[in-house]
Amino acid sequence: MELKLLEAKSLFASEASHMGKKLCSRSFSNLQNSCCGGALVKASCSSTSRDTHLPVRAVGSVARDKLSTETYSIHINGLKPARSPYSHELRVLDAYDDEYGGALVDPDKLPADANLFASMLRLSLNRWKIEGKKGIWLKLPSELSEFVPIAVKEGFQYHHAEKGYVMLTFWIPDGPCMRPANASHQVGVGGFVINDKNEVLVVQEKNCPSTCPGLWKLPTGFILESEEIFAGAVREVKEETGIDTEFMEVIAFRHVHNVAFQKSDLFFICMLKPLSTQIDVDDLEVEAAKWMPLEEFVKQPLIQGDSMFKKIIDICIARLGRRYCGLSAHRVISKFDGKQSSLYYNVVDSRDSNCQAR
Repeated sequence: MELKLLEAKSLFASEASHMGKKLCSRSFSNLQNSCCGGALVKASCSSTSRDTHLPVRAVGSVARDKLSTETYSIHINGLKPARSPYSHELRVLDAYDDEYGGALVDPDKLPADANLFASMLRLSLNRWKIEGKKGIWLKLPSELSEFVPIAVKEGFQYHHAEKGYVMLTFWIPDGPCMRPANASHQVGVGGFVINDKNEVLVVQEKNCPSTCPGLWKLPTGFILESEEIFAGAVREVKEETGIDTEFMEVIAFRHVHNVAFQKSDLFFICMLKPLSTQIDVDDLEVEAAKWMPLEEFVKQPLIQGDSMFKKIIDICIARLGRRYCGLSAHRVISKFDGKQSSLYYNVVDSRDSNCQAR
């Protein structure tokens, strides 16, 4: 039976009281008389739609799978929503099933009202538990940041945050949590660029650590999101020095832990071929840049006194003498995920005049 309510923009106190009493007498008759007797009845309207002239209907008359996001709800103080005969008809949050038995809440269809979100979230968790879901992913955009404490109160945990959102998760099963952790690594690149005069492209950074004052070093930086290692190396050299380059090989890489915010770090040394010679320094990060004779670069005390730096330069020199072959990038597609990837590997082929390791 559909209970016709009001199609008004707002409900006045007297109308709300009358409506509440009517609802109690017609729909809550199976509850104890104390539920409505002597209680102050409040009615409120909430909607995710900006159109406040949509009809208000009792949710008990609408099928759960057809209930729209403009559905209004009636709140009566003194009654817990979980015990209301209407509560099980409230709409759950829109979500997509993931391939691992979990669900991803659609961030574009979240309600705008915090109270409505809290009710829908509790109902959704109950539904997902019944359905045997595992991990729940809740992405909250910055404009809905007031929802974060609500979700945390319901048991959600922080997973990661980006510029425009925070991602929270909820693991439902009682067993071990199989949810993937947040990204554990940051990735950096360094460009070893040497010209026909046997000069290395080097920079002095404006914010150089106190442990290495005056050091002339290779151009370095972090790769961007969805950026290839080789593309990041070429970009960083261009940004810091203005020199255009072509990627040749990954010469070596370093792996270290607990660097920034307890994250691990992967740092790739790439050999690049210069395509231009005129230096144009980036004033924001770089104090100076120049072409430095390789022998002078290697003799720097900070290079000679650091075993890792010295080893890197030794490897680069060995590559120049064709006594060592690095890893070149090859584009491949795997049937496992259907995506194009860059596979870095060493090909020792006598026909390759650029790499003839002995």
